[in-house]
Amino acid sequence: MTIPRNFFVFLIILCSSSFYCQKKIIHTNSITSRISIDGKLNEEAWESADAASNFVMYQPDNGKAISENKKTEVKVIYDNDAIYISAVMNDPQPDKIKKEITNRDSFGVSDYFSVFINGFNDGQQDFRFYVTAAGVQLDCIATEDYKDFSWDAIWDSKAVITDTGWIVEMKIPYAAIRFTNSAKQIWGINFLRNIERDVQVYSWNLIDAKIGAELTQNGLLEGIENIKTPTRLFFIPYASFYNQKDDNQSDNTFKGGLDIKYGINDAFTLDAILVPDFGQTKFDNAILNLEPFEQKLDENRPFFTEGTELFSKGNLFYSRRIGGFPSAEPILKKNEQITDYPSTVDLLNAVKISGRTKKGLGIGFLNAITEKTYATIRDTITSITRKETIEPLANYNIIVLDQRFNQNSSVTFINTNTIRNGGFRDANVSGLLFDLNTKKNSYSLNGDFKYSSINAYEDYNGYKTALNFEKTSGKIRYGISGKYISENYDINDLGLIYYTNYQAAYANISYRILNPTTVFNTFKITQEANLEIQNTTGKIQDDYLKNTIGASSLKNTYYEFSMQYTPQETYDFYEPRVYGRYVRVPKRLSSYFGFEWNKNHAFTIDATVPFVKYDEENRQTYGVYINPKYRFSNQFSLEYALEYTNKKNDRGRVGYDNNGIVFAERNREILSNILTGKFAMTNRMALNLDVRYYWSYADNHEFFTLQDDGSLTPNSSYNLNKNRNFNSWNLDLSYSWWFAPGSQMIILYRNYALEETDQVEKSISNNFSSVFNSNVTNIISISMRYYIDYNVIKNKF
Repeated sequence: MTIPRNFFVFLIILCSSSFYCQKKIIHTNSITSRISIDGKLNEEAWESADAASNFVMYQPDNGKAISENKKTEVKVIYDNDAIYISAVMNDPQPDKIKKEITNRDSFGVSDYFSVFINGFNDGQQDFRFYVTAAGVQLDCIATEDYKDFSWDAIWDSKAVITDTGWIVEMKIPYAAIRFTNSAKQIWGINFLRNIERDVQVYSWNLIDAKIGAELTQNGLLEGIENIKTPTRLFFIPYASFYNQKDDNQSDNTFKGGLDIKYGINDAFTLDAILVPDFGQTKFDNAILNLEPFEQKLDENRPFFTEGTELFSKGNLFYSRRIGGFPSAEPILKKNEQITDYPSTVDLLNAVKISGRTKKGLGIGFLNAITEKTYATIRDTITSITRKETIEPLANYNIIVLDQRFNQNSSVTFINTNTIRNGGFRDANVSGLLFDLNTKKNSYSLNGDFKYSSINAYEDYNGYKTALNFEKTSGKIRYGISGKYISENYDINDLGLIYYTNYQAAYANISYRILNPTTVFNTFKITQEANLEIQNTTGKIQDDYLKNTIGASSLKNTYYEFSMQYTPQETYDFYEPRVYGRYVRVPKRLSSYFGFEWNKNHAFTIDATVPFVKYDEENRQTYGVYINPKYRFSNQFSLEYALEYTNKKNDRGRVGYDNNGIVFAERNREILSNILTGKFAMTNRMALNLDVRYYWSYADNHEFFTLQDDGSLTPNSSYNLNKNRNFNSWNLDLSYSWWFAPGSQMIILYRNYALEETDQVEKSISNNFSSVFNSNVTNIISISMRYYIDYNVIKNKF
């Protein structure tokens, strides 16, 4: 096969390294005097420091110079321990500065100032630190694809409102960032200022909206010399107490453990948890799941959310697998029944190592061990009980190598491995990924090849590959992609995948404005086309054309409308839940319209109305989502979210009889109510309320038998009751207090209940009452975590 010469030329262009834009430079000075972080800026060291000014607008009117009455000046100084940053931000109406007090890592409705620091100046990863006008701290590790706000560093800041605007003063210890060991440092740096009431964001070094990348557009910080990374060793001991009570029992539990964070060198950090305690993590949103796939759950455990950007490469890691649902079902003998089947597996310990060298090589390693878990089984005649292993001692392991180059491109290798003790299933998955971008970030070529190997009762292997080309800058952008997934590709031991055994082609084109017009602040229209073909049969499993229009008005209300059309019958190979079988899905038209009011108002609301119409008599789905929020003050706010869905004449599998697979035509209603409240006493102390009530039912009114050609024929003999009625209630009321840097106390009251029956009840009030007539569980817990810095201890002795 002859490869065209132009293809090599294209690859050379993709791998070019220089960046086209001239960068601003700010110089810094070393100091020996003490700086007090009080927002007064009255130390002499600030007077002689160089100032970064002449900010320009990032959003919405990209490139527009900041007005003189909003002039912003930033200064940077440093000593042997930390870098110090001051920002003086003029505002002609300081009484109108937005300053909602929120929990840490939540912007709320507030002005903010931010510094982006890249100690390697490689355009690959920023450490970002934010301070709102209310003094709330936010921080994250940012890459071009992901901003990890679960990462929390230890640093100091103070925000002060003045007669002419507001001031921020920051101290960022070297232990909170990463940089080279060079005698003379050159860092990538940028400063951001958000003026919330005007919905305007300004940057010091221009972030050109025509370019599809932010991190390569930092300015430069020069002048730092002869600094050393301190020993990064932190201990976080914790203790907790739980009192749990329901209708059947009551018990008290004490727990204690330790987290360790250790900086192996300038680039790499080790995190370990010993005797983990996740009892106060946010509750899972239970639903009535009638789909052929498991429910995907959010990760709320801090260890698995903090600093996990490397492990998310390639979408091979679904952290809820670790400590999740057991992997096996017990084998029952005659007259036996299961009396206890744990829904989760206990995590014994976990460790992760991650970081990136000065040459751009990112290395990630994660290992976790889960406990052997048993189900309890009772003989109904003799009442003798026995235990059977449903999850053996298991080890989960991930290794990632991510080489970045040319400030915007990368090649990645990732391997996930699951080993279960004994004769249980093992799995290994490897992936090779690449992402190539031109020097101006105008075009991107990316793809992957992944291979899975499963060792079970019968071993099997599978693979997946994809290639995607995109234009990523300018007003008009487009992309085209293709992928192939083999039948036996399986990543579900440590990842999550629903659909396999198909090939797909996808294309999109979009137009957007880069600067506001006389009508819109932002405007974007996107056209998409997608086709998926099942490999074994050649039948179409998905096919659509989709058009989406989104725009924000000059008053910053956002509107979005979308319409998606599937022009031909498709085939669902998963709903029958039997290998090789499929059911026909008729042509359909779906759409939604949504809007979001300017969130700067005390009262704001966003809403979405979706609708799906099938080319089948009286089959349709409609719903509404309404999310009002009222901010009573900068300290107190309430938010309510109602989501309602009505599926009329929906169809799905319900069972099996002598004629074959049985489907039902059913009506479904789904109602979700969520109430969230926040009362912040200070920017380090708050009361938080989270309440969720969920109700759903499935009322079957006609049964069918699935035919070999995917059609459904009436089944009048099937008479089993497969109706479902499901209620779920959760309430969390918590008090949190950051009483010292990195140290927190939480008092939590939790109340929850769940009820499921085959008797459909369509009265909301009756359902709401019945869930509280079930076994309601009440938990009161207190936890304390204390952050110990080795350097602080060392200096005291």
